[in-house]
Amino acid sequence: MDASKEINHLLDGFASLPEQSLARLDEAKEAGVKVVGVYCIFAPLEIIRAAGALPVGLCGKRQEPIAAAEAELPSNLCPLVKSSYGYALTGTCPFFMASDVVLGETTCDGKKKMYEAMERIKPVHLMHLPHTAGLPHALDYWRAEIERLKAFLQELTGQEITPEALRHEIDLQNRVRRLVVELHRVNAASPRPAISGGRMLPILEAKNSWPDLEDFAQRLEALIAAVEAYNAAGLGAGPRPPRVLLTGTPIGKGSDKVLRLIEEAGGLVIAMENCTGLKGAWTQVDQDAGDPLDALARRHLALPCSCMTPNQGRYDLLEELIPLYQVDGVVDLSWHACHTYIIEATPLGRHLEDKLSLPVMRLTTDYSESDVETLRTRVEAFLEMLS
Repeated sequence: MDASKEINHLLDGFASLPEQSLARLDEAKEAGVKVVGVYCIFAPLEIIRAAGALPVGLCGKRQEPIAAAEAELPSNLCPLVKSSYGYALTGTCPFFMASDVVLGETTCDGKKKMYEAMERIKPVHLMHLPHTAGLPHALDYWRAEIERLKAFLQELTGQEITPEALRHEIDLQNRVRRLVVELHRVNAASPRPAISGGRMLPILEAKNSWPDLEDFAQRLEALIAAVEAYNAAGLGAGPRPPRVLLTGTPIGKGSDKVLRLIEEAGGLVIAMENCTGLKGAWTQVDQDAGDPLDALARRHLALPCSCMTPNQGRYDLLEELIPLYQVDGVVDLSWHACHTYIIEATPLGRHLEDKLSLPVMRLTTDYSESDVETLRTRVEAFLEMLS
């Protein structure tokens, strides 16, 4: 099988994982395994797995459930929050239905209050984040939240979370993170990469639902080898499309219209800095730390989310990614009413334009298709400027 066919075969396999994972979750639940639904990269998956439970990413990326949510939530709320609650309210997210509990986090006021409403539907354990990661007592505060989660999970599963189990899960999660970064690196090495942003998205989403993390790592290794073979065969030669880095709010299948428009117009989303993409994969947990809980707390608290003030880490990460992937321009996407990302957009754009002389386009939209043609016009003009 040549490299292109092998890549397509492997990508088809990744795309099928969410559906297959439902059967795996059913088997696990029948064996008495608890399932913990998560929404955010601040959720310490290592602790969930070390407790003998399975974490699974929950739905919140489609327009359809929003109408049901607006019967209870304000219409001028972030679509991600409304979609997440709408799925829970209507019972149309199979992963939510499979979850025994939901692990929430106070990354924004909308989600924080939405979790209060969600508790009527399913038990919720809420982790309270400090607002500023750099304060002297912030780590102690977040470490206490990690300890509280540990106690909750031990009670939920009846299984002690040992340092040995934690270190094993840390090692496995770090391996997957490194492989995600490596996949992006080898993919970006050709003028015409083997995997577009649209085809990378199902890979990034699949890791949130597939229970077998070892298998997922092996699939990534096989895909990296296939992309390296593609590059070595010169299959990525040819005219280089404009390379776009997508930053801002998370996206997913159903809320990927901006990514889709960029690539329909001839651009290439070479990487995403957002929570869907490289933000959660870029940093590792210190595997040599004496206290694995402390190492987990330090790593997760350092995530460059706009819920933190200030959020210098996002500036630093973008400055790393842009030269690494030879980015020609940045699209900064914010959802309507996502105040933290909307407010960050102007100073961040100014910083990238002034310091890196890089064109930046700021877009604010929602999950609906009503503004697609307006967005298409703006995207096409932006890409023309990059060409």
